Amino acid sequence: MINRARNADSQPPKDDSEAPHASAAASDPFPVMLKHPDKDNLRDKSYDFDYTPDIQDGPRTLFGIVAAVLGGGILTFISWYVLKQVNLPAFGPSLVTRALATFCTLLVVVAVTALMIWWVHYEKTNQERPRWFTWLTYTLTYLSPAGLVVASLGIPLSPTKLYLDGLTVDQVFRTQYMTRLTDSWQLTDMNYIDLPAYYPGAWFWFGGRLGALLGLPGWEVFQPYSLISLSMAGCLLVPIWQRLVGSLPVATGIALVTTTIALVMCAEEPYACIIAMGIPAAVIIGRRALSGRKSAMLAIIFYLGVSASMYTLYTAIIALSLIAITGVISALMLRSWKPIGRIVTIGVSSMAIAAIAWGPYFVFILSGNHTSGATASHFLPVEGTEIPLPMFAASIVGILCMLGLIYLLARAADPDINSLGVAVVVAYIWVIASMAVTLTGSTLLGFRLDPVVTVLLATAGVLAIADFRLVGIHRLYPVQFSASTSRQITMVIAIVIALGGIKYAQDIPAKHSHSIDHAYSSTDGNGERADRYPADATQYYAEIDKILRGNGSLPRETVVLTDEMNFMAYYPYHGFQAFTSHYANPLGEFNERNKTIEQWAMDSWQQLKDPKAFDRALHSTPWRAPDAFVFRADSMEESSSGWNFDLAEDIYPNNPNVRFRGVKINPEVFTGKDSPWKVDQVGPFVVVTRG
Repeated sequence: MINRARNADSQPPKDDSEAPHASAAASDPFPVMLKHPDKDNLRDKSYDFDYTPDIQDGPRTLFGIVAAVLGGGILTFISWYVLKQVNLPAFGPSLVTRALATFCTLLVVVAVTALMIWWVHYEKTNQERPRWFTWLTYTLTYLSPAGLVVASLGIPLSPTKLYLDGLTVDQVFRTQYMTRLTDSWQLTDMNYIDLPAYYPGAWFWFGGRLGALLGLPGWEVFQPYSLISLSMAGCLLVPIWQRLVGSLPVATGIALVTTTIALVMCAEEPYACIIAMGIPAAVIIGRRALSGRKSAMLAIIFYLGVSASMYTLYTAIIALSLIAITGVISALMLRSWKPIGRIVTIGVSSMAIAAIAWGPYFVFILSGNHTSGATASHFLPVEGTEIPLPMFAASIVGILCMLGLIYLLARAADPDINSLGVAVVVAYIWVIASMAVTLTGSTLLGFRLDPVVTVLLATAGVLAIADFRLVGIHRLYPVQFSASTSRQITMVIAIVIALGGIKYAQDIPAKHSHSIDHAYSSTDGNGERADRYPADATQYYAEIDKILRGNGSLPRETVVLTDEMNFMAYYPYHGFQAFTSHYANPLGEFNERNKTIEQWAMDSWQQLKDPKAFDRALHSTPWRAPDAFVFRADSMEESSSGWNFDLAEDIYPNNPNVRFRGVKINPEVFTGKDSPWKVDQVGPFVVVTRG
């Protein structure tokens, strides 16, 4: 947020040692954004002169961060556990969970709004706040984002063990990744054996450690861990923004708005969501780091390193924003090369942190290992053909985004607000460039930036309202409006915004109704459906797992060739082939494996018809041969057409971008004379293991 007088940061000294606040800035985690305006220029002395009434020093800020993160996580876990003990009806057929979710959302918003109005009242009247009130307010405001997460998602999902989207589409590979890292602490590829992870795995690794600690399989810990991580990220924003703006009400407002937008726009992808939530604060902290604030530099290094280990697309946006900000600071403000040196330091240091996750993969690449089949950017949905303009949405968030846009333009001279504006511009350039890049046969996944643009603009909108409240309408029209009338208007604005927030937040379950329905209709790892309807073929997975374990090998030591990807998501077996090329590790050579599987299928009817010849062919490839096969077939019937395996093929630029084409394997290579294989029929599945 910005002061009416010139911000002290707008003309930073040429050298850090010349700054009167240099030593304090070095010790504080995030030097404050707001300063005191010039009192002498104010005609109405009832105006609140202090832009930072709730500023915390460095140690208190760090304590608040730790308390908010741990408190939010613990509160969410306890709430999740309690909800699991309550027998609530399914979300789809009944409206009970929706009603309860709305009620809890109302409680959170009303309680926080009432406390904030009361908090500001104490400030305006110069009364000392009772200690109990201060503790109560800090506790509720710091934990309020967790309350929203539990109310909006935790309650609707409580009768099911699965997360949003159940086990459909992309959630299959995410569940597979969580299952892999729950089974083992080693950061290995989600599918291929003996390969390092390619997809950023930091979020999944910590989720896997939580699952191992609680004794839950990966698929089952996915839901509570998603809720916990979203809550922790939302709660973290309150002390960070309090340090940045120096106001607890403003910090709480930004945190709640950010959390609500994130829950609406990207909750299905929690690890991306929590990085997006921190981008507005990150660009401001980054701007201060480039101006020479050492503590801010440490903070942005840590954030970039973590984000690169969780979701690299957003890391690229932040990095480009900081590069642009570096140019502005170097050319227009400091007229120095120092910001360039600082951004190099930030980049190198953050890459060192990211190397924990990415290092093994790049070591394999540099060792000369072959790669193929990387098509992660081959995706262009309808959202990717439109420019995100959230300021025109008919909701409270649309209003905030419009106010934010105006505010970014009006206050562009302020360095912190300017940094938010630069980030918005960079995001829009990326979105537009992604559309142009489609001509090259790829994309930049620009549609993924919709939440980023919305969060940036909405954050600016909250700052705009806070700035207006600080000035007061009586400053603009001193004759028509008194200071007391201005305070009443401020209260009305707070109430109206709270009501708009309730309207937006209470619709979160409805906006995710399709995804929540999938969580109920998908058969979970226990072979059950939360909506009480009959389970699908997933109910046979446990028996398949029992057969595969029969030879004494652990799942993490076994390679299975199957197109039954839900099985691979529920059990930590390694796959000979990945689900699709879009999430496949390039080191796994997806395309080459597809060709090999198709060749096996063709030759199984001719030169590889003999079981021993087929077995030799399996071991003649550069990759670990399958130890088992799982097909959807009937081993008891004569199969002249063979047992089917579906090959996934990338058909971008078409949408959908994946086509499944079946190839037929001759059953005789498994059932013929002197076959080294054992065949079992499990429901609709044929399970082939080494005899």
